[in-house]
Amino acid sequence: MEKDYSKYFGPSMKDARKRINKNIETIRYELDEHLTNLGKEKTYLIKTYGCQGNEADSEKMAGILQQLGFQPTEIEEEADVILFNTCAIRETAESRVFGELGRIKKIKRHNPDLLIGICGCMPQEEKVVNTVKEKYPHIDLVFGTHNIHKLGEYLYDAYLTKEKVVEVFSEEGKIIEGIPSKRAHDRKAWVNIMYGCDEFCTYCIVPYTRGKERSRNPEDIIEEVKELAREGYQEVTLLGQNVNAYGKDLNIDYTFSNLLLDLWKIEIPRIRFTTSHPRDLDEDTIKVMAKGGNIMPHLHLPVQSGSNRILKKMNRKYTKEEYLEKVERLKNLIPSISITTDIIVGFPGETGQDFEETLDLVRKVDFEGAFTFIFSPREGTPAAKYVEDLDSETKKERLQRLNKLINEGYLKGNQRFEGMTVKVLVEGLSQKNNLLSGYTEHNKLVNFEGDKSLIGKIIDLKIEKAYTWHLRGIIVKDHS
Repeated sequence: MEKDYSKYFGPSMKDARKRINKNIETIRYELDEHLTNLGKEKTYLIKTYGCQGNEADSEKMAGILQQLGFQPTEIEEEADVILFNTCAIRETAESRVFGELGRIKKIKRHNPDLLIGICGCMPQEEKVVNTVKEKYPHIDLVFGTHNIHKLGEYLYDAYLTKEKVVEVFSEEGKIIEGIPSKRAHDRKAWVNIMYGCDEFCTYCIVPYTRGKERSRNPEDIIEEVKELAREGYQEVTLLGQNVNAYGKDLNIDYTFSNLLLDLWKIEIPRIRFTTSHPRDLDEDTIKVMAKGGNIMPHLHLPVQSGSNRILKKMNRKYTKEEYLEKVERLKNLIPSISITTDIIVGFPGETGQDFEETLDLVRKVDFEGAFTFIFSPREGTPAAKYVEDLDSETKKERLQRLNKLINEGYLKGNQRFEGMTVKVLVEGLSQKNNLLSGYTEHNKLVNFEGDKSLIGKIIDLKIEKAYTWHLRGIIVKDHS
């Protein structure tokens, strides 16, 4: 029986704001028999935009597609299915995707059987779905962040009906276990520990696009990491919009620090996690991090602003002083720790003094890197209605001043490793030359001369020279 998608008109921001359901449903993914061999002798291409969460979602979609019989391709003209897995965090990201959707129309014209889909965070916005319906009739599939597990069904219906399939859920969200994953890397893996966000920072659309905070059962996470260790993975990165809130929705006394301690006991060389919220970073978590071992001495701790007045307008729920206290505690217990951050400049109402407070915080913390942005209003968030009283030149000038200071921190953070021997997980060839590259325990990029057989291994390198964006090293042991 054909499913009628005509009643699905996309998401509702009003529904997406709800935070009512306390009991999160866990569903086990199963492939319906009628979908077997749906992709036989067909190929797929996934284009991913945005954060690590999007990358992990793309790995799951790739896993489903290959389970259906599809094979990957990097050539658009050869693909039978092209999916755009999108990000909604900033307007520039959305504009880029819309440009790609327009461009891909030419390929569809030459290959009418090509199925093109847009998924991820952008379809969770009402305006995006309406725009796709009105201006991009060549798009065949539209689905969001909550229903990746139904990808096979959507493809089946699209092939069967030859009509547009649009289904975007505006819900608090479920936990879907057992989705196959085609990992993009054979030694590094993303592991979702939770989904969604309940912070509702006034500038951020993620709580609306990703649903409420919901934690996976610890047993499922631990077993996934153990399996990755058995398969020879060297590094896992735990993912969540706010990993420090992990476990708060579970009906057991088990928090992020408990999970981190359990994973610390597993024989896998490296554990990382992102992203942390300063308010929820607690003493227990800092103490587990201080145990070292496979828990890496790097923390990405987004501060967004150094002004208490702006932090309150952002609904960040901590002060500059509280942030600095946690940084001091981290550095006391983990003296070598590398701390990076996110900062927004030009938030509505930001004065010159507010900006100076941000620069002061940057100097006090000694960040070793940062993602910096000019405020971008997102429709549906409270900050989109705030009066913007700064001209673009002032915003750009502040961003330049901030970046100059951040870059000094980048270089200073790298220079402390000159002459030291560090452990590097070799990832592949450098993007700009024939050197190999990889990352240290402190998440520093290192380029060096070596044989490709080293890719996927953790090796010792002596750092000869520090640059702003990377380190240059030489091999100090025979790793053949």
